[in-house]
Order: sequence, then C-alpha cells, then structure tokens
Amino acid sequence: MPFRTVEVMRDEAAVEQRLQLCRFTEDVYPTWDILNALTFRRRMLILGAGKLAGELSRAVLSQRFGLVEIIGALVGENERLEWRPSIPGVIGTHGQLAQMVEELRVDTIVVCLEDRRSVLPVERLLDMKAMGIDVLDGHQLFEEVSGRLSVESLRPSAVIFSTGFKQRMVSRVVKRFVDLLVSISGLVILSPLFLLVALLIKFDSAGPVIYRQTRVGLRGRSFLIWKFRSMRQDAEMAGPQWAQADDPRISRVGRWLRKTRMDEFPQLINVLKGEMSLVGPRPERPVFVQDLRKIIPYYDLRHTVRPGITGWAQVKFRYGASAEDAHMKLQYDLYYVKRLSFALDMRVLVQTMQVMLVGEGAR
Repeated sequence: MPFRTVEVMRDEAAVEQRLQLCRFTEDVYPTWDILNALTFRRRMLILGAGKLAGELSRAVLSQRFGLVEIIGALVGENERLEWRPSIPGVIGTHGQLAQMVEELRVDTIVVCLEDRRSVLPVERLLDMKAMGIDVLDGHQLFEEVSGRLSVESLRPSAVIFSTGFKQRMVSRVVKRFVDLLVSISGLVILSPLFLLVALLIKFDSAGPVIYRQTRVGLRGRSFLIWKFRSMRQDAEMAGPQWAQADDPRISRVGRWLRKTRMDEFPQLINVLKGEMSLVGPRPERPVFVQDLRKIIPYYDLRHTVRPGITGWAQVKFRYGASAEDAHMKLQYDLYYVKRLSFALDMRVLVQTMQVMLVGEGAR
C-alpha cells in the first residue's frame, strides 16, 4: 500500500480513509521507534527556512551530545530564505512533506514559518500528528534548546497569551525572603573580607573604596548601585562608555576583583534595601537604557522583575560590551523573566559560583 496523505473531505469516507492511514503507519513506524531507541537520535525536519529556522538549526547543532539529526528544510512558495551553508539545506517544498517523512524516516517536524496564516499546511501536519510524528513549535523548541527567546521572531501575541511572564504571590514572597536572609548573612559573614578589599583598593589607587552609580531597576525606577571601585577615579572623563576587554581604565586590584566578581559584593546592600535581588537581569545605566529600548524590541520587559547581582544572561553569555551584546543578553533575560522560579534561581547561583571559581567572562 503506497504512502499517501488524505485530503480534506467532509463525509464519512474521509474519516475512514484517515483511520486506514493511521492503521497503516502502525505497521511501518515501530521499526523507526526501535532504531531511535537504539541510537537515541531524533531525525528532525524543519518547516520553513527563515531566520527562526536558521537560529534553531544552529542551536540544535551546537548541542554537546548531538542527539538530534537535522535532515533539512521544506519551504513554501515565495518564502524568504535565510539558510546558511553551515547547516543542512532546503530539500523540498511543503507539498512533499509526506514523501520526505516516509523516505527520510523523519520522526520530528518543527514548524518555523514566519507567516502561518496563509502557508501553514494544516491538513498535512494533522496527518503526520495522527501517524505518531512529533509536530513541534519552532519558537518553543528554540527556547528550550538555547535557553533564550528569539526577539526578532517573537510575536506580541506569544508574549500576551503566554503562560509565562507572570509572578505568583508565593514565588515573590519566597524570593524576597531568600534575598533578605542571604543579604543579611552575607554582609555579616563577609565584613572582614570587605575590610581587606577596602585596604587593597586604597593602597592600589587614589579614590573612594565604594563606587556608586545610577542604574535602572524594577518598573524603570532609578537607584544607586553599590560596587567596590575597580577603575581609576578618572575612568569616565570622556563620558559613559562600555567596558572593553583588557580595559586600560581598570586598576590592578580592580582586575582581580572583576575576575572573581568580588566587586559586586556590596550590592548585598541593594538587595537588603529591596532595590535588587540575588538573581535577575543585570541593571543598566539610564544613558544606555534610553538607547537600547529604541533599537531592541521588548527591552522594557526586563524591568518587570528586580535586577540581580547575577543572572541567567551572566552565566550563559559573555560580558556585555556593546549594543549587540545587550541585544543577545536580552534574549536570555526574557527567558528568565518568562520562566522565573526558585529552581531557576538556584541553577543560576550554582553556575555563578562556577564562573567565580574560573573567572570566566570578566572585564
């Protein structure tokens, strides 16, 4: 019996044909399930070849264990292609979906279409779903694989109707309680270390020990952030600027403080005052926020939670030193805001300790 896709018909004959198709696939696909179970690899076919499809492919291929094999992509008519040579290419059109699934032993279809209203092959995807093929949303899979949200392809409806981006009262209370407990304990226990760091800063360069700077926090409100001074006193004579790799403005002690993240420890005072949390998006300076919110969509969503001493973006991405870096870090921040939980906070704290021990990403 040849493999085929049943077209839409509104009578009993159509229902019977679909049932026959499902019964047929029960005889064919068990072999595929056995092979997948033995190899632990998923054979993935991507529907679409736009920006989201390209980002998803690169994210999947960068996974450490390589448990997914991307077969290729299918495109619709007049679809804008943004496929790169480094990833599997376009192998057909939407009309060949059933043929490709059978011939290439596909067990997962990922929908990465830019405009689904007119080009989504609904009936063909329903047939694949009935056959036991996994049909996944590209945005959701990209989020799970990469740990960030693709800002460019994120639709407003995906934010508005999402089950995330909301904080339950219990979660807020627990988070604040942990912040208070850790900040009070940390300030008491680390006070001898703070005194030692203060002496080192004083001996190393002229200027105050504590550096206070205006940052943008919860709901866009400004506050003064506390840090151990790690740069020379005249570091911004030419105006505000991003920190760079091997920045000459950083003092000798400051370089060590930044490498170990100890320059951030005084922010426990900000946590105690309720201006910050232990975990959250890092607060930016107002002058940078004004520019970034103009060029990066959804930027102000990061201000719906308290900023943090450390954050998901800090453990997943390098030190931000440009608008482009801020754009990428926002994608990690949005992932955190959407999935805010005690478990995610603990994961960030554990990874932060690892970063502190090896000194990764410091500038």
